Amino acid sequence: MSVEIIGFDAEARMDWIALTDALAAGHEMPRAEITDGFLYRGDDTLLNRAAWIDGMGIAVKSATIFPGNADAGKPTINGGMCLYADGTGELEAVVDFHLVTKWKTAGDSLLAARRLARPDSRRILVVGAGTVARSLVDAYSAAFPDAEFTVWNRTPAGAEAVAAEFAGRVGIAVAPDLEAAVAEADIITCATMAKQPVIRGAWLRPGQHLDLIGAFRPDMREADDTALQRARIFVDSRDTTIGHIGELKIPLAAGAISEADIQADYYDLPGGGFARQDAGEITLFKNGGGAHLDLMTGRYVLDAWRG
Repeated sequence: MSVEIIGFDAEARMDWIALTDALAAGHEMPRAEITDGFLYRGDDTLLNRAAWIDGMGIAVKSATIFPGNADAGKPTINGGMCLYADGTGELEAVVDFHLVTKWKTAGDSLLAARRLARPDSRRILVVGAGTVARSLVDAYSAAFPDAEFTVWNRTPAGAEAVAAEFAGRVGIAVAPDLEAAVAEADIITCATMAKQPVIRGAWLRPGQHLDLIGAFRPDMREADDTALQRARIFVDSRDTTIGHIGELKIPLAAGAISEADIQADYYDLPGGGFARQDAGEITLFKNGGGAHLDLMTGRYVLDAWRG
């Protein structure tokens, strides 16, 4: 079997809506077997993820997250991913890590927004100004083509850079004040490296959708207890979020929320449990980005590449 080497040139054949449909379809297949392993050295993290879905195949992905790299102008996240054939275990493809991560991360959140955000959402706030923030503008504009974006970042220059990059492609502006920007938004999508909450539940209003991406360690979170208590909570996977990520682990341990407050994950999509109930509720989605989503995304990339 020849091994495909797939890089960013595959993007010409890819589509955000098609990806989210592929992710939804993947959750109609047998439940994935998943292993996640974390190693830490101070703020540095090695994340090893593997997933096997019967009928789809196997993915193994390794990621290194070194926040200090930013000071040296180097990428903070690096790694690699391999796809193996389900029937034989043979290596089918080596897919660019950054390509898979970009589309998996933003596609994960976009699938949730297509189910949980109000269809008439027009004002989207992006909190953060890194690589993921740029992917989110791309992804959300595919499902909400009439949306106006605002970007807030702890360092205003970062938000200005994102706004300048997308000027002329979408309506986009810099948000000078986070609280005011949250109050005005229909969708808030948050992709930061925060360890302490940056989104306050007191700022939220009925009908909003809050998308939380950044926290991936047990000591990280982006929203406070009030935000979780005011919202109906959804996750991409109970298995990869509840006991692993501070966004949920910390308030669960403190008794601020219970596991019963987590309404559904993507395996509830076929039964209709992963959905907004009414226009006035606040929905909150925690994007955990487990290895099964890497596998589903990698398979979508490979299929798109092969045409």
